Amino acid sequence: MDAMQAELAAFKDPELAHGLIEAIAELAPATGATLMEVCGTHTVSIARNGIRNLLPDGVKLSSGPGCPVCVTSNHDIDKVIALARVPEVTIATFGDMTRVPGSTSSLLAEQAAGRDVRIVYSPLDALRLAQELPERQVVFVGVGFETTTPLTAMAVKRAQAMGLANFTVYGAHKNMPGALEAIVADPELHIDALILPGHVSTIIGAEPYRFLAREYGIPGVITGFEPNDILQGIAMIVRQLREGRSEVEIAYARGVMAEGNPVALAAIDEVFETTTATWRGLGAIPGSGYQLREGFAAFDAMRRLQPDVEPTKEHAGCRCGDVLRAHLRPDECPLFRTVCTPENPVGPCMVSSEGSCAAYYRYY
Repeated sequence: MDAMQAELAAFKDPELAHGLIEAIAELAPATGATLMEVCGTHTVSIARNGIRNLLPDGVKLSSGPGCPVCVTSNHDIDKVIALARVPEVTIATFGDMTRVPGSTSSLLAEQAAGRDVRIVYSPLDALRLAQELPERQVVFVGVGFETTTPLTAMAVKRAQAMGLANFTVYGAHKNMPGALEAIVADPELHIDALILPGHVSTIIGAEPYRFLAREYGIPGVITGFEPNDILQGIAMIVRQLREGRSEVEIAYARGVMAEGNPVALAAIDEVFETTTATWRGLGAIPGSGYQLREGFAAFDAMRRLQPDVEPTKEHAGCRCGDVLRAHLRPDECPLFRTVCTPENPVGPCMVSSEGSCAAYYRYY
């Protein structure tokens, strides 16, 4: 076993996990604490590894709005479906997005009806598709947080440099800090601390979260996704709570630098500017979304193609929005495991592999 393999094995070491669980029990505030994991990958890892059941009484975990597919609003889905219905358009999208229901349809249903919908694994795949299909207008559906936004920015820059006239983007990218502020400021919730996302933080670093500790007194720890990563992050959080500190700390030093990734951040800033975005469950949050800057406006799919979009309506009974803002657990939704299942999802929280409802369905 080489040094890298040994280091990675430590993040699943049972003895280390046992020690971390003991430390959490010793440090946990006597009054208890509710910690929110805001990343969908953390939600799945916590569920898969039974971490909730390992924590002492009083230390509770709550899932937040960290699934990018889940927080994409019905209106955004409806606009993508409207684009798919334009005769010369080919939609290029990540796989989970095809099954998310809009108001009356989904991309999968549109594909079954004869629309050209392709699954891709990166925006560069969509760019290649546009080169291969010069007679089609290829629209890449840009969904995700700061982890995927730089890739979309690079694809737009490359399309501009190539003079590629049949490539556009539907931008539904979002940034995480604004949503977290909406969560911690919610008077109906009581969140004591945040388990902060590892993937997003590789791009943005720690600084964008510090206002949460400074202005709201909410401590946070950026951590990775292996069981011992998460347990270490929780141990660091409960230590802060025990000591009365509110700081943003990094437990994922192998992946995250405090300043983030300057190259990726520069790419985002060059191509995009922030705007108000609508999040499922959280509503409109100023500055939490991205739109193409004027210099790249030719690659805005809605501006170029101007499709007719049907009126948006929400699905009766679906509580995905309430799950995303931690107002209820997935199993408290009346549709959970009865009407709404992974095979027949009513809402995106059951569609996405990072969705809280899908995680609860599979592991609880």
